[in-house]
Amino acid sequence: MSVLIVGSIALDDIKTPVAEHQDLLGGSASYGAVSASFFSPVNLVGIVGDDFPAEHVDLFKSRQVDLEGLQIVPGKTFRWSGEYLWDMNTRETRSVALNVFETFEPTLPESFKDTPIVLLANIAPDLQHHVLDQVKLPRFVIADTMDLWINIAKERLIELLARVHMLILNDSEARQLTGETSLIKAGHALRAMGPQYVAVKKGEHGCLLFGDNGQFFSCPAYPLEDIHDPTGAGDTFAGGLAGHLASLGDTEVTFDHLRDAVVRGSVMASFNVEAFSLERLKTVTKQEITDRLELFRKISKFS
Repeated sequence: MSVLIVGSIALDDIKTPVAEHQDLLGGSASYGAVSASFFSPVNLVGIVGDDFPAEHVDLFKSRQVDLEGLQIVPGKTFRWSGEYLWDMNTRETRSVALNVFETFEPTLPESFKDTPIVLLANIAPDLQHHVLDQVKLPRFVIADTMDLWINIAKERLIELLARVHMLILNDSEARQLTGETSLIKAGHALRAMGPQYVAVKKGEHGCLLFGDNGQFFSCPAYPLEDIHDPTGAGDTFAGGLAGHLASLGDTEVTFDHLRDAVVRGSVMASFNVEAFSLERLKTVTKQEITDRLELFRKISKFS
């Protein structure tokens, strides 16, 4: 089955302690769609300007991504510029130019409205609500968010939580939204706001998954020696997770399925940070994914 992914598509300028590159493919929908495509077909909804490079469109097409929902309009594509400090966890935004993304109104093609798995990638809560107003009885809805929306659209974000099955956010955002310093308390508090499941990303320290009746899973991070660019790691995680759920077909999503999905999302994110933009995802193979999944099992096993 397919997964519907709605989010931003951008051109990024990124500087890290390793290198600096301009005009890279970025955006939450871009990372999420390519990651998910390793597990299932993708229906992508986003907006770009007429300056958007054809090579990026070709990448989406090569990854079984349906672009019927991609709006290409006159103007410039959303642009973001950022710099990472030495620990690769601290990021400073240099500049943001919303351009055509400023007037983005997600419009789902009729053929997309029945997509069973929905990933509301990191965009404004109002836009996420607008997508949910168009879909027809989705089996499982995942919402990603960030600190910006907690700061400027908290009420709409909280309203959204009652409409989704799963929320994904990072550790600092979980604390910010709940006011809890303990991530365990924050996870339970977030579930009480509406979503049945919550995934709290902890960057290089893995991910925590919360479910019904005290269900809990701690996923480690893959032990990488070299990190070249952390941009989009969380979006890649969400895409891999959603893609795996879509690959299950008509099966009702359970906590055990989500444990597997979290691991697959973490595997995809570990590949993503090994190169700038989506360059590593362009070359990763099914066998490499399988091998890294096996290593995840080994580092998580004890007797």
